[in-house]
Amino acid sequence: MVLKLKKAKALGLSSGGLDSILSALILFRQGIDVRWITFETPFFSAEKAKKAARVTGIPLIVKNITQVYLNMLKNPSVGYGRWMNPCMDCHALMFGLAGSIMEEEGFDFLFSGELLGQRPMSQTRSSLRYVEKHSGFDGYILRPLSAKRLPETFPEKKGLVNREMLLDLAGRSRKPQIELAKEFGITDYPAPGGGCLLTDKGYTHRLKDLFEHHDTCTEKELELLKYGRHFRLNNLTKVIVGRSRGDNEKITKYCNPDAEVLVKTKKIPGPTALLPKKTDKKLFFMAASICIGYSKAPAGTPVDVIIRSNSGHETIKAVGISPEKFKHLMV
Repeated sequence: MVLKLKKAKALGLSSGGLDSILSALILFRQGIDVRWITFETPFFSAEKAKKAARVTGIPLIVKNITQVYLNMLKNPSVGYGRWMNPCMDCHALMFGLAGSIMEEEGFDFLFSGELLGQRPMSQTRSSLRYVEKHSGFDGYILRPLSAKRLPETFPEKKGLVNREMLLDLAGRSRKPQIELAKEFGITDYPAPGGGCLLTDKGYTHRLKDLFEHHDTCTEKELELLKYGRHFRLNNLTKVIVGRSRGDNEKITKYCNPDAEVLVKTKKIPGPTALLPKKTDKKLFFMAASICIGYSKAPAGTPVDVIIRSNSGHETIKAVGISPEKFKHLMV
């Protein structure tokens, strides 16, 4: 009797980039059943991974991890990169979450497109090792692009993966990956880097301000950090003022009607502003004046401004303030 070996199943972390795609295809050509998982928060989306799944036909699991991610983000063990990017603890968290799904759904191991030496902080030999140890799945994380330069993993030792068919890439050059993409017939893939708002100076400055003034925050509040101008009026009050029609639409979309109000000039074209409902009356007038300051209202002219909430709306009259006079309040 001939025993038929079980087909290996691998779950890969996908960013949707070329390295993620190649790591999956390298395993697929060995006959391994590959699937992807991608995580999303307001700081990064699943759109690139979804596109990669459409291009390759590899099934994709999408999970929102905002709350558990926030817990890690506020106090990462290794700290941050240049801005608020906790790359090593981020990767460890994601592998840990993926590992739980691996166990629940019967996958044999995890993999990713990480490449030794490609990034100076998060993809050194020591940082890759840190991620593996702190993920809780030591020995079960395979990195096909650099596997021959890294210690042998359990799936290789068990014969689930042919180590000779894995690669030994290292460094920052993209030429080997581009050549390999041609070999696989992959032509539609995104440029490397980008995509994480925690590496953006402006966004992280606003995020720090949010963390400093609120013990907890919602996904909507995190989304709003992406749009408009933000002015800190006092410890309890921040006003967000749109820069464009797109900003105004997003501010309206992410407004929490139970806790926030929208402010807008009545008859004169201008931005939409958002601020907390429980706000001192003087600050409503200040927000209205800021709004008028960015509108097409003539300087020094009293303007009707509408304040809308889920309980109705009221109209107040205010005079615009020149943006230069409240620039110091900008977050």
